[in-house]
Amino acid sequence: MRKDVISGAMFPKKDLVRIVRDKEMNVSLDPTGKKAGRGAYVQIDVDAVKQARDAKLLEQVFSVTLDPEFYDQLIEYVDHIQARRELMQNDQL
Repeated sequence: MRKDVISGAMFPKKDLVRIVRDKEMNVSLDPTGKKAGRGAYVQIDVDAVKQARDAKLLEQVFSVTLDPEFYDQLIEYVDHIQARRELMQNDQL
């Protein structure tokens, strides 16, 4: 279980996306969950990520200024994962 930095709720690790800040203060997605650096987790929910973007929440968490393109990349990634999960659930029905 990991804590989502947006809602503060606990979720299984598989339901979250890890974002990491390295020693050089670069922030990136960490789909493997194994990159070195300070990590933070956000739930796989496009609306929640958009809320984080509007509040500049990840900038506060990592104490950096993020390029708006990073949030676009994160939203695109989360949307892709969310769509895949929905498709897989529909296939199992």
